[in-house]
Amino acid sequence: MIETLFLIGERLLHSFEIEFIRYIIGAAGIAILYWLIQRAIAHRRIQNRVATRAERLREFRQSVETIAVFSVVNLLTFAMFRAGWIPVNRGAPELVILVPQIIAMVLLHDTWFYWMHRTLHLKLLFRRGHAAHHLSRTPTSWAAYSFAPIEAVFESIYIPVMFVAISWVAPIQPWSVFIFLGHQIARNVFGHSGFELAWPGFTRSRLTGWLTTTTHHDLHHTEGRYNFGLYFTWWDRMMGTEHPKYHERFEGVVGRRAVATGGAELA
Repeated sequence: MIETLFLIGERLLHSFEIEFIRYIIGAAGIAILYWLIQRAIAHRRIQNRVATRAERLREFRQSVETIAVFSVVNLLTFAMFRAGWIPVNRGAPELVILVPQIIAMVLLHDTWFYWMHRTLHLKLLFRRGHAAHHLSRTPTSWAAYSFAPIEAVFESIYIPVMFVAISWVAPIQPWSVFIFLGHQIARNVFGHSGFELAWPGFTRSRLTGWLTTTTHHDLHHTEGRYNFGLYFTWWDRMMGTEHPKYHERFEGVVGRRAVATGGAELA
């Protein structure tokens, strides 16, 4: 019994370390990168307000608490892998399976997130389930995992369910999991970074307009009732929850340099 508890504790700690490292690489990586290029991107800051040190520390603390919850769910997922409930390809990656699996994971995650996110905005759930995340009125990359415990469970529990569903079609490719998780944390930290680095016309183009931007999620933090999507704008557009001035706000941010340059040329 003691050995079993020790093994569980060891696996739980290992799971926590993996999630924490992934979070630090993403959140700290963007924070350091933006600090290094701050002069070059200063005009792309979405909000005039700058998050305080105390707010960043709160985001970090809440994210660490979320990682603890993720670790428990990850432990459950690992147990399902070991029990054979989620078949895994132990051989070389198969591209004909790998690519569709990554696409399926991203699409399923985006769908889950949109509807889960909207549900958490219901009055019955918002205060206990989602208000902690919205304390970040001026979010930073450190807010990527800044959730209340209830939301942390909702955010992570779909992972083992999704893996089971996808493995019914073909065994899970380890590389698809690695790429999916890397994409997830990258899009998350960029979405909370507070700077819009996309180019003019991005939100109206047929080639890129279906992708969310940092402005898209930043508007959700400031005005709450709109922009519930994670990776794509599809669900918000279909369900009428896209911010009515999203394109205008986006263009107002990305057009600042052109206005300044034009003024300098005229001078």
